[in-house]
Amino acid sequence: MTVPDVKTGTGNEKLVVEIIGAHNLMPKDGEGSSSPFVEVEFEDQRLRTHVKRKDLNPIWNEKLVFHVIDANELRYKTLEISVFNEKRSSNSRNFLGKVRVLGTNVGREGESVVQMYTLEKRSLFSHVRGEISLKHYITTTAENDGNISRVNGSGGVKKSKKVSSSIGTQQQQQHVTLLNHQQQNQQRMLPFYPNQGEMKPLVITALPGPRPGPGPVLYPNGSSEFSLKETKPRLGGGTSTSSHKDKTSSTYDLVEQMQYLYVRVMKAKDLSLSGEVVSEIKLGNYKGVTKKVSSSNLEWNQVFAFSKETIQSSVVEIFLRESNKDEYSGRVWFDLSEIPTRVPPDSPLAPQWYKVESRNGVRSSGELMVSVWFGTQADEAFAEAWHSKAGNVHIEELSSIKSKVYLSPKLWYLRVSVIEAQDVAVINKGTNLMRFPELSAKLHVGNQILRTSVSTANPTRSFTNPYWNEDLMFVVAEPFEDCITAIVEDRVGGNDVGRVQIPVSAVERRTGDKPVGSRWLNLDNGNNSQFGSRIHLRLSLDGGYHVLDEATMYSSDVRPTAKELWKPHVGLLEIGILSATGLMPMKVRDGKGVGTADSYCVAKYGPKWVRTRTVVDSLCPKWNEQYTWEVNDPCTVVTIGVFDNARVDKSNNNTRDARIGKVRIRLSTLETERVYTHSYPLLVLHANGVKKTGELHLAVRLSCGNAVNMFQMYTLPLLPKMHYTQPLGVHLLERFRYQTLNAVAARLSRAEPPLGREVVEYMLDHDFHVWSMRRSKANFFRLVNVVSSLVWVVRLVEVMRSWTKPVCSTVFVVVFLFMVLFPELILPSLFLYAAAVGVWRFRKRPRYPPHMDARISHAETVFPDELDEEFDTFPTSRGFEVVRMRYDRVRSIAGRIQTVVGDMASQGERAQALLSWRDPRATFIFLVFCLVSAVGFYVVPVKLTVAVAGLYYLRPPRFRRKLPSRGLSFFRRLPSRADSLL
Repeated sequence: MTVPDVKTGTGNEKLVVEIIGAHNLMPKDGEGSSSPFVEVEFEDQRLRTHVKRKDLNPIWNEKLVFHVIDANELRYKTLEISVFNEKRSSNSRNFLGKVRVLGTNVGREGESVVQMYTLEKRSLFSHVRGEISLKHYITTTAENDGNISRVNGSGGVKKSKKVSSSIGTQQQQQHVTLLNHQQQNQQRMLPFYPNQGEMKPLVITALPGPRPGPGPVLYPNGSSEFSLKETKPRLGGGTSTSSHKDKTSSTYDLVEQMQYLYVRVMKAKDLSLSGEVVSEIKLGNYKGVTKKVSSSNLEWNQVFAFSKETIQSSVVEIFLRESNKDEYSGRVWFDLSEIPTRVPPDSPLAPQWYKVESRNGVRSSGELMVSVWFGTQADEAFAEAWHSKAGNVHIEELSSIKSKVYLSPKLWYLRVSVIEAQDVAVINKGTNLMRFPELSAKLHVGNQILRTSVSTANPTRSFTNPYWNEDLMFVVAEPFEDCITAIVEDRVGGNDVGRVQIPVSAVERRTGDKPVGSRWLNLDNGNNSQFGSRIHLRLSLDGGYHVLDEATMYSSDVRPTAKELWKPHVGLLEIGILSATGLMPMKVRDGKGVGTADSYCVAKYGPKWVRTRTVVDSLCPKWNEQYTWEVNDPCTVVTIGVFDNARVDKSNNNTRDARIGKVRIRLSTLETERVYTHSYPLLVLHANGVKKTGELHLAVRLSCGNAVNMFQMYTLPLLPKMHYTQPLGVHLLERFRYQTLNAVAARLSRAEPPLGREVVEYMLDHDFHVWSMRRSKANFFRLVNVVSSLVWVVRLVEVMRSWTKPVCSTVFVVVFLFMVLFPELILPSLFLYAAAVGVWRFRKRPRYPPHMDARISHAETVFPDELDEEFDTFPTSRGFEVVRMRYDRVRSIAGRIQTVVGDMASQGERAQALLSWRDPRATFIFLVFCLVSAVGFYVVPVKLTVAVAGLYYLRPPRFRRKLPSRGLSFFRRLPSRADSLL
C-alpha cells in the first residue's frame, strides 16, 4: 500500500488513527482485570483514549487525529501505538503491549480497512498478550478541522475558535476534541468490530508538541517499579509509627487487626434425628458445614470464622439436619448485636446449651452446645478455624490451607574414619584360589554412599590387611533411625568381602576437636566364616560444627549442633506478614477467563519455619499474621517467600506449589526497636526475563535485650570454633548442603500440611552454585564497584601530576612533604578522615532495608540465550547447535582469561629472573644497582629519599619525557618462561 499523493506544504493533511477495540488483554490491577487506555505517538505528538475501567476486552471506537507536516515524508515515519493499564491508587500505569505501524502501510481514507494487530513486547522482560483493532488513513477533511473542542474542567465539551497555522511551529500546543460517548454500557455487547455507521467515533486531534524524554517507568515520588516503598498501615489498632505495644492486641502489634465472628459448635443432645448428622452455620451468603457424625455421638468441636468486613446479615443461624437431606429439622440463631467481644488474654468463652427450634418455630427437646463471639486473629481459635473465604475448598483439603509452624530436624555431621582391616581373604569363585585383591571400603548411611580409595600395596603389610586411614563424613538427622553399613569390597571381582552394621544412635558424640577412641568390628564374611576378618573404624557425631543448610551469605543460623555450646540469644525478631498486592495470576479456576491465585507465605529464620494460612481466590490477599524468632547473631538473614497453593484444587493433578517471589532481609541492616513497614517487590527470574509478580507488605522489628552482647557478637568468629580448627573443604560443604536439603525436605514434606520440596529448595537457594553468565557479570561489576575507590585515588594522583590545576597540585605537594617530615601523623590522619566521612554520611544513611535489586542482579540487561543457558538442566538438554555456540562462547571468554593469567605469570617470572641469572647481563646490572642502592639508602636519610622520589614523581609535565622510564624498560626486557611454552 502506497502513501497517497498529497501536495506538500498545504498544512491540511491529517493522519487519522481509529482505535476500535482490544481483546484478551493481560490483567494488571491485581484483581484479575485491567483499566486500559491507548496512547498513540506520531512526530512528537502524543494522544490517548479514554480509560475503560475493569475491562479486558475494551471497545473505544475513538478517532485520534494528528497533523501531518509533509505527507510525502510519511513513508519514512512510524506510528507508535501503546496500550497501558491505569493505576489510580499510585497515579501510574502498567505496560500492556504495543504496536508499531510503518508509514508505508497508511492508506487513503476510502481504501483503509480495520486491521487486527497482535500486541508486542516493549522489551525482553515485558509480559503481554492480546490483540488490538485499528484503522489508519490520510485525509484532508478532518471532522473537527473547523472547530476544535477542548475538555473543560468539569469533563464537558466546549467550543473554541479555529486554530491558527502558527500554532504548529511556534507554540506547539495540543488540542483535544472529546465528543460525548453515549450508550457506553451497550458498547460492551457489540461485536469486536463495531459498525461505524451505528456508533459515531470519539475524535481527538493534536498538533505537534514536545515529546517527553525516554526513561524507565517512574512513580510520582521518583521511585521505579522495582523499588522498595514505605507504607503506613494501622498496626495493632494504632499507627505504624507507634513504638509501644497495644495491650488489647497482645502480641499482634505488628499487623492490622482483623475482626472475625467465631462460632464454635461443640455437641448436641436429644435430637430426633437418625443416621449421620451435620450442623450448618449460615451467615448471609456464607455457609459452613461441620463433619458428619453419628446420631448416637453428636460431638463436633469445630470452629468457624467469618470475616466481619464481609458480613451482610444481622443474625447467624445454626441448622441441624441429616447429611442426606436438604431440609433442616432444627435451628439455633443469634442476633449479631448481642454477641460479646473477646479480647486476649481473656479466657476463652465457655460454650453453653441452647434450645433447638423446630421448623415451625416451636422449641423442641433437643439442645445444642455452642459459643459465639467476636474476636481478632489473635484469638487462639483462629489457627484451627474454618474460614468463610475458604468455602470453595474441599473438606479434605482444608488442612492444606491452615497456618503452621515447622522445625527443621536437628542435623549432625557423622565422621567415619576408616583406618584398616585385618585378615581379609579374597577367593576366586571358579578356582577357589586366593589372589592379590584391590580392596576398598564402601559406607552406606541412608541414601548416602561413599567409598574410600583402593588400598595401596605396602611391603611392610600383608595383602590381606588393607590400610586406608581416610575420613568419610555424612549428614544425619535426629532422631537417628539409620544404620552405618561398612562394606569391604573387591574392585576386581566386584563382590563383597565382608560387612558390618552400626546404629547411628550408638555413635559417640563430641563437641570439640579431640578425637574419640577407635574400635575393631568383626566383618560378616558370609560363607567364609573360617576367616576372622575385622575392620578398624573411628566413629563420632561432630556437634561442634554448624550444619549449613543455606548458602553462607544467606545463612539464618550459625550456631553449632551441640546445644551445650549455644550462647544466649541477643534479641528478638518480630515480623508481621500483612498482605500482598498485584499478584500475578497463577491459575484459572472453573473455566473462567480471569486468573487468580491461592497464595500463602513461608518465612524461615534458623530452624523455625512458619507458614501463613492460604488466602483462596485472591490477587490481593491479606494475612495479618505475626511471628517471633530468637536472634542469636545479628549478621544473619531472614527469608520470606510467597507461593501459590496447588493443593487447594482437588481436581488439579499438579501438587507442586508455584513460586511467586521472595524477600531477604539482613538483620544487621535494621535499627533496633524500630518498626519497618515497607512494600517489597516480588521479583522472579524466568526463562524469558525478570518479572514483577506483586508486592509483599511486611512489618519488621528487631528488639535488643542487651546492647553490649549485641556489639560483642561483631568481634566473634562467624562460624563455630570447629570450622577453623578442623576446616571442611568447599566441595565438601557443597555436598553437605545437598544432603542437608534432602534431609530437611524429607522431614517437612511429611508434616501436615506438608511443606513441599519445591518450597524448601526455593527458600534455601539450592541452585545458587549453578553457572550463570548473568550472575558472573553481576559479580564482576560488584568487584569493579569495590575497587572503584582505589581507581579514584589513582586518578586523583594522576590529575595532581598533570598540573592542570596548579593550585591544587601545589597544595598536594605541600601535604605530601608535610607527611614525609612527620610520618607519625599518617595513620592518625587516615583514621580521622575515615571517622569524619562516617559521621558526615550518618545523616544520609539508608533508611530502608535492602531488597532484591534487578539492576544489581543484571536481570534487566541479560540476553535471551544467557537466560536459556541459566535455566538449562545439568547435563544439558539443548540441541547440538546451541551447545556448540555456548561452548565457543566459553572458549572465547576462557581465551581472554588465559591471556590475562599468562601476562600476570610473565610479570612474576620477570621479577624472579632478576636473581636467577637466566639473563646474566640483566642480573649483573641489577646486582650492581642493589649494591649502590644499599650504600645510598644507608647514607641518605629515609625521609629525604622519600621526599625526593615523591617530588620526582609529581614533577610537572614539562620536565618529563613521553618515553617509558629506564627502570620500566629494564624490567620489560627481562626474560620469562613464556618462550618455553608450546
